[in-house]
Amino acid sequence: MKRGTSRDIRTANRYEVLRQIIAASPTSRQELAAATGLSLATVATLVGELLDLRMITEVGFEDSAGGRPRGLVAVNASGGALIGVDIAETYVHVELFDLALNVLARAEENTPPGESRPAEVVGHVAAAVGSVVAQAGVDAARVLGVGVSVPGQVDRDTGIAEYAPNWDWHDVPLLDLLSEHIAYPLYLDNPLRASAVAELWFGAARGHGDAVVVNLGTGVGAGLVLGGGLHRGVSNSAGEWGHTTLVLDGRLCRCGNHGCVETYVGALGIMQNLRELSPRSALLHPGDQTATIDALAAGVTAGEPDAVKVVRDTARYLGAAVAVLVNVLNPEVVVLSSWVAARLGEPLLEEVRGAVARHALKRPLAASRIVLSPIPTDPVCLGAATFALEGALQSVGQRSTKRTAPARSRTASAS
Repeated sequence: MKRGTSRDIRTANRYEVLRQIIAASPTSRQELAAATGLSLATVATLVGELLDLRMITEVGFEDSAGGRPRGLVAVNASGGALIGVDIAETYVHVELFDLALNVLARAEENTPPGESRPAEVVGHVAAAVGSVVAQAGVDAARVLGVGVSVPGQVDRDTGIAEYAPNWDWHDVPLLDLLSEHIAYPLYLDNPLRASAVAELWFGAARGHGDAVVVNLGTGVGAGLVLGGGLHRGVSNSAGEWGHTTLVLDGRLCRCGNHGCVETYVGALGIMQNLRELSPRSALLHPGDQTATIDALAAGVTAGEPDAVKVVRDTARYLGAAVAVLVNVLNPEVVVLSSWVAARLGEPLLEEVRGAVARHALKRPLAASRIVLSPIPTDPVCLGAATFALEGALQSVGQRSTKRTAPARSRTASAS
């Protein structure tokens, strides 16, 4: 088993203390110790380091009924900026945050079918990153890093997108390509991890030790929070639930297998559900996932029979697949996230709850809630920004020991 070094542990503790401060500003050192399980002495040292980095600030004292007043600290929102990048099949969405993870600027680039070559995607990312920095008017020196989420399997340490079935990418050196255009440190992961972290920090998984965040978009997967932390698996591949078999000898999936969950509940799968029900439906917009899902959402609201049936049938498939997660992982909460879940909303949620109840075992089901993501912004961008924050805190520790920056963090002159 790989064991963390003392520097790794210190970085993780620094990150956890800052996470608690962001979530509960203002707060005292005593409250931080209770929330993190660290000793008061350790928390005091870590708070001192974060004060030196100007990531947090002293904000006075807590009212006391007696005894010594407790000093309060809060996140220093203006102490830096973070950028989160959500690369999806049909768009690149970028958000710039302050250190309190408030959104200061947004930009989006459409990626039409056929524009999925790495160089084209990199161009869209670079343009959107430049746009949010210009919109927010932040000094380049204040940008602590850029977290980049790309679908599929990624190697965080090398910055390589190892496999993205949506685009048939294999071993694409994504961060190397991005570093030719973006001057800030870059950190790579995928949307399953990003959305799970976003829910853990600010969403429906906050305060829960075990949660599953189901991403419903063009691709489908599950971000896992187990034992209070993000579960990555031994090769950073945990959560590829969308590529588990739902229907034996079913639809061909882009991963090469048949009957995957994604082929029935992802955006393209939902379009196929509609096509099989009503090939000439006015709700179907061939080649346009977003327009089709939007039309279905509007149709359900209007009581249009085909829309109601397609959403119900999709929920039946999704409910059976979510029931497996409930039975196997026994989570406290299952969160339906990403753009398909957001657009289909409550009608999908209610149907899924009913379908899960028909398939899950009673005991784990009784302990689980199934909800829509409450995060008002793009959860993937939010989660990706936290990866940049984690990387920034790690790089501080590395600079203090004069270690070379890891391959996953790239800095270069802007082109």
